[in-house]
Amino acid sequence: MKALFLKHQHKLIVMIRLFLGFIFLGAGMSKLYFEHSFPGIIGPVWLKERLTEYGLGMYARFIALSQVIAGLLLITQRFATLGAVLTFPIILNILMVTVSMEWRGTSFVNAFFLLLNSWLLAYDYHKFKFILSDDKEAISEISLKRRSAKADLIWAVAAVVILTTIPLSYVNLYLAWGVCGAMFLLIIWNQLRKKV
Repeated sequence: MKALFLKHQHKLIVMIRLFLGFIFLGAGMSKLYFEHSFPGIIGPVWLKERLTEYGLGMYARFIALSQVIAGLLLITQRFATLGAVLTFPIILNILMVTVSMEWRGTSFVNAFFLLLNSWLLAYDYHKFKFILSDDKEAISEISLKRRSAKADLIWAVAAVVILTTIPLSYVNLYLAWGVCGAMFLLIIWNQLRKKV
């Protein structure tokens, strides 16, 4: 049983990354898009309005934008570890808001997301364990090597264009959806074009 789990663990990690990535991307975009008209699985889309009552409207926009960026990072397997690191404090913040506001049930969903994200961090521990190391020489030997700078650039351009669809949605919602959809297809094509 353990051997079967270990054999398929990477596939499970990829599915968790995609799941959390699309959850957080959709949640953030639906809070920021014009009249909340972006498909998202979780909400609440009215969070900004509710937190504005407490003088926290800018904080709500910051969390929503952070969700979008973290979701985009998680969706690409290339930057998924960075996405998991970024998602951890976001989920903790959301968990604290839901507990503080006494929203029933939401805390359990966020705790489940926190558990999944913790699993991602544990899986990728080898990528950032140097933070806890006292061996400074080993760290200095690590060089920044990317297998495909072109693929990184394509992802970065698509991510920036996706972010620009947020203000575009206030001008022309259908155009914003179309551009966003095209950029998602570009990210998927970029990911499938060269396995990384």
